[in-house]
Amino acid sequence: MTTIHIDEAVAKQFPDVSVAAVTARGVDGTGTWADAEAALAGLEADAASGAWTAPDEADPRIAAWHTVYRDFGTNPRRTRPSVDALCRRLGRNGRLPRVNAPVDAYNSVSVRHVLPAGAFDLDAVHGGIHLRPARDGDVFTPLGEPEAVERPGPGEVVYADVTSVLTRHWNHRDADRTKVTADSRAIVFLLETAQGDTGRALLAEAAASLTALLTPHAAQVSWELLGRSDD
Repeated sequence: MTTIHIDEAVAKQFPDVSVAAVTARGVDGTGTWADAEAALAGLEADAASGAWTAPDEADPRIAAWHTVYRDFGTNPRRTRPSVDALCRRLGRNGRLPRVNAPVDAYNSVSVRHVLPAGAFDLDAVHGGIHLRPARDGDVFTPLGEPEAVERPGPGEVVYADVTSVLTRHWNHRDADRTKVTADSRAIVFLLETAQGDTGRALLAEAAASLTALLTPHAAQVSWELLGRSDD
């Protein structure tokens, strides 16, 4: 069973960060999940009517991540946190991407709750997953570029397993090796906050929303909250 850890260096530098890890097994990601599609379509309708507008950098949920990015040496206006980029995309284009049902589900939760979200195919993960500062020798292969190799700079916060880095700039971009596809059967979804107790309450709401979207399409769904003394 894959374990997920927030390493001590990250926990000390970013004490207001918490992560909800939602694990789904026996997933059937084929076809369209009507409930996930309805969630995306609802967001697009709200954007069109003006009921939803993209949160700007002054929004506390976005501002907290910009502060985190700057603290580990990444310019968040040049390399944006995932939820910032996704919300901007909806605000600019009026549409959200359709990738596959599991990805569409977590994207809808990410935008609706304004929390970064991502996922890894657990069958492609080697050993435990650590949220940690990058180290000399780390390598990363970007999503959609299986022949490319990047080397995160020391201190950049990344998710990594025993083989390689799974994300760049904390939650900016995922790796190709552990990408979630319609054929993924065991998936861990990560929802993140950098807002301390306020954010932990939001995480619980978001995890419940994602669990509701996953449950009709998986044999088993569970989640845990990581952060502070929880891991």
